Amino acid sequence: MQEVLDQLRGVSSLPPVTKDIAKNGSEIKKLSIIIPAYNEEKTIGQVLEKIRQARLIQHVEKEIIVVDDCSTDQTAVIVNDFMLAYPKIDIKYNRQSKNQGKGAAIHRGIALSSGDCLLIQDADLEYDPSDYNQLLKPFLLGHADVVYGSRFMGGNAHRILFFWHSIGNRFLTFLSNAFSNLNLTDMETGYKVFRTNMIQGLPLHEKRFGFEPEVTARIARIPSIRIYEVGIAYYGRTYKEGKKIKWVDGVRTIYCIIKYGIFLRKQIPVRAYKEIPENISTQL
Repeated sequence: MQEVLDQLRGVSSLPPVTKDIAKNGSEIKKLSIIIPAYNEEKTIGQVLEKIRQARLIQHVEKEIIVVDDCSTDQTAVIVNDFMLAYPKIDIKYNRQSKNQGKGAAIHRGIALSSGDCLLIQDADLEYDPSDYNQLLKPFLLGHADVVYGSRFMGGNAHRILFFWHSIGNRFLTFLSNAFSNLNLTDMETGYKVFRTNMIQGLPLHEKRFGFEPEVTARIARIPSIRIYEVGIAYYGRTYKEGKKIKWVDGVRTIYCIIKYGIFLRKQIPVRAYKEIPENISTQL
């Protein structure tokens, strides 16, 4: 019973990751950090600096992958300046030939990832890289295949914004849970971490904000999948500050939840694991 409660509450009661426990858990040498970016000149530099300063437990290395969704501002210039300033950092920059949406940028980043696990990091300042170790902990302990960072589990700093946005997020999570038979508290979270060879084996199609419900529905179909949630800090933006998601994206999310919830029920469980490709072209 205690183990079940721990899974519902997150990983706060899990033991610390010591060297002995890590040997019996999962070895993670590299974390790929995918940053989908579109016109984020105001924040992309600060996000990259926060990632650079983040120190990962068990000496896990970082691979940064910026996928520019055809920005029209100075995003590319700022990323290039960062790469020149820190030539020893493992960072890739990839520009989409046309604007396709956040989901398409994530798909590209997934294909380019070479780490043992990959994490999705928004290019704004809503999610803090100081939470990386908390997100990695269930993997290093050998407990998880997927970890979601929940904004609603408590215990971490949250900027107070809009009541109806919160209600909307909780409703979408509830609807997703009803179709996927999961017990998530935050399906729409921007912080998702996956084992790379697992996520690279999934047939993902949604190119915009439908990515979140699609990937959730697909991982829920993997036999014996181990999904954890951990509490994270959240510093939400207002629309004036650059928030891009609109009400129409919420409607699309509902459509995707129902679409994949019904469609995937008719399919046999997906075989998600495959070998990580050794040579992936960085050309578009």
